[in-house]
Amino acid sequence: MTQSLNFDSASLDDTEEFLSTAYTPMRIGGPVEDARVRISRRAAGPVAIDRLDFGYTMAYDARDLGQVCLISMHDGTLADLTGGREEVYGPGETFLLAPPDQPYRGEVRAARYTIALFDTALLEAVAPTAPGEEPIRLTGHRPVDHAAARQLAAAIAYVGDHVLGAPGADAHELLVGTAARHLAAAALAALPHSARDTAHRADSTDATPGTVRRAVAFMESHADRDLTLGRIAAAAHVTPRALQYAFRRHLDTTPLAHLRRVRLAAAHRDLLAADPRATTVTEIAMRWGFANPGHFAAHYRTAYRTAPSTTLRLRS
Repeated sequence: MTQSLNFDSASLDDTEEFLSTAYTPMRIGGPVEDARVRISRRAAGPVAIDRLDFGYTMAYDARDLGQVCLISMHDGTLADLTGGREEVYGPGETFLLAPPDQPYRGEVRAARYTIALFDTALLEAVAPTAPGEEPIRLTGHRPVDHAAARQLAAAIAYVGDHVLGAPGADAHELLVGTAARHLAAAALAALPHSARDTAHRADSTDATPGTVRRAVAFMESHADRDLTLGRIAAAAHVTPRALQYAFRRHLDTTPLAHLRRVRLAAAHRDLLAADPRATTVTEIAMRWGFANPGHFAAHYRTAYRTAPSTTLRLRS
C-alpha cells in the first residue's frame, strides 16, 4: 500500500519538525522572508519518492539518514557543506546526498527537487557479496559520467511516476519490489562504489550449464514472486557472482534479464487466455512486474512481433 504524505507550511518551526520526522533529526536556520515550503511523499515497501519546493535559502545540519538518499535537482541549487567543503549542485544534476551512515550539512537555496530514499539492504540485494566480504558501499556523490547521471535520474522518475504515482500499482508486491531493486541497481551503475569487479576462481568454476538449468527452472516456477539475484543463486546452489558468470558465459545475458523474458512469456500466455472485456493489458503487465505500459509494449513487440493489445483482442 502506498503511503502518501503532504506538507505545506510557512512556519520554520513546523518545517524543522516535519523534516526531522520525515528524514532525520536536523536543525534549520538562516534569515527567511517567505518561509513557504511544499513537500509531498509517496512510499511503498523499501522505497520513497519525495518532491520538495523551497522558496528561500534554508541551512540545515542533520544526523545520518540510515538510508540511501538520491537527489534530482529541477530548479535552484543545493550546496553540500559537509566537512567544511562546498559542493554545489544545480538544475539537471542527480547525486547522492550523503553516505547513509554519516551526518551532513548544507543549504537548500530556493530549490525544487526530488528525493529518492531506499533501504541500504537493497544494495546487497542487487549486488550480493560473497561470505567474508564487506557489504557494498557507495563511495562517491556524483555519477561517473553524464550518461550515468541521466540513467539515474530516469530511474528515479520511473519509480516516482509509474510505480508509486500510478493508481493501483502499489497493490502489486512484485511490481514494487522490482522497481525498488531497479532503483538500487541504477544507483550502483551510476555512482562510485566499493564492489570489486575481479573474478573469484570458485565462482568461475561454478559457472556451468547445470547452474543455468537450475536457475532457469527456479525462475520459471517462481516468476510470480519477488525474486532477487541472491534467491535465484541460492536455488542454483552457487554464489550470485557465479550465477552472473554462468548466464553471461552460456546465454550471453544476465540472470535478471532472463527473468524479465520469463515474465514476459507469462504475460503473453495471460494475454492469450484473458477475456478483453474483463481485463486490460496494463493489469496483466503489472501482474508480472512491468510498471510502465510503454516499456512493456516495446519489450512485447520485440519478442512477439505484435502489440500486446492485439494479442488480447484475439479472444474477442
